[in-house]
Amino acid sequence: MTPLARISAAVALLAELEAAPRRPADAVANDFFRRRRYIGGGDRRAISERTWAVVRERLRLEWHLARAGAAPTARLLLAAHMLLSDGGRLAGIEAAFTGDGYAEPRLSAEERRILSALEGQRLVHPEMDEATRLNLPGWAMDGLRIRFGESLPEAAAAMETSAPLDLRVNLLRTSRAAAAKALAAEGIPTQPTAYSPWGLRVPDRRPILNSRAFQEGLIEIQDEGSQLIALLADARPGMKVADYCAGAAGKTLAMAATMGNRGRIAALDVSVPRLTGATKRLRRAGVDNAETHLLESGDRWVKRRAASFDRVLVDAPCTGTGTWRRNPDARLRTTGEDYSELITKQRAILHRAASLVRPGGKLIYATCSVLPGEDEEQVREFLDQHADFTAVPLAEAWAEAGMTGLPPGEGPHMALAPHSHGTDGFFAAVLRRRS
Repeated sequence: MTPLARISAAVALLAELEAAPRRPADAVANDFFRRRRYIGGGDRRAISERTWAVVRERLRLEWHLARAGAAPTARLLLAAHMLLSDGGRLAGIEAAFTGDGYAEPRLSAEERRILSALEGQRLVHPEMDEATRLNLPGWAMDGLRIRFGESLPEAAAAMETSAPLDLRVNLLRTSRAAAAKALAAEGIPTQPTAYSPWGLRVPDRRPILNSRAFQEGLIEIQDEGSQLIALLADARPGMKVADYCAGAAGKTLAMAATMGNRGRIAALDVSVPRLTGATKRLRRAGVDNAETHLLESGDRWVKRRAASFDRVLVDAPCTGTGTWRRNPDARLRTTGEDYSELITKQRAILHRAASLVRPGGKLIYATCSVLPGEDEEQVREFLDQHADFTAVPLAEAWAEAGMTGLPPGEGPHMALAPHSHGTDGFFAAVLRRRS
């Protein structure tokens, strides 16, 4: 494809994202490229990079367009990004929108007027409100200020960077050193993660899914922070473990490894497609001590197994604020109403899952959110209503999981963030049911 055709394809992809604002952008992009198999790998990467750059800066671009009296369209968003972020000139935009061949149609008089008002402006404008300046949605600002305080600008900047590619070594089949050696033989250099004893970090983007190490189940793609949540679960051989809200079973896989395939793990979720994907992942990884179960309304499964599990991990559905650098469209899709609904849902899930924990067992509550309302406040309310549970301080839980050295952070719970730990933003609280 020519450079101008790539720009036109990026406009088309942005238009499809605009038409499905509540759908994850990666799913929209996958469908977009699936219907255009003639687009090669290099072109696909170039189109994706330009599109995600616009998505990542969407809040600021909208501010500039509104200031110029315009509603955001796919063409204007991309052209505005070329002007404000790439330091382009209006003449360069007109040279890209020629209407010749596969290029985008020429700019209309109104589009030219709007873009001329943006020419020479800086992407981060001094007149922007704090939320827009930091590239954050307004509904989340109160919680983010509570979490980060004076370091909010630093935290926000880290949320704009690209996330690293982390791998978790499958200890059922290999060791971290052996997995690193196998990846290096395929031309994929790695380095050990700072906290997780199972983790490897790839310094740049590589096609991991096609690697022999992945196909043979030696590794899984999993952020280091997510690995640490599975580690804090302290699942041991012979235990009965429930992974509530298991999703695609990433943490189920990790806990199966710490259990050495001995004992039983129940991966529970409300989604058939997610559990189907989980079954495939478990099979590839060589896990044979796990079962999946579809949670449904009025399900008797939970009632029949009350107080019978040594460990119950609740990876609750949340706003995903901790993954914004990995999923920049999530900060656009999620609203304040979603946040309120999720808090209610989290509360109900946590109360229901707690009934599965046996006396002396552990309940691990986790989110990929950095908002206290989904994290500490949920735990505080739960403990106020469940006198038979008590919080296990992070340092104690870290040691009980067999880890040496200092845990990532201080205080009663684990709270990770990109700018302070180099991981996605995760929260985890370990709660013990009194004997």
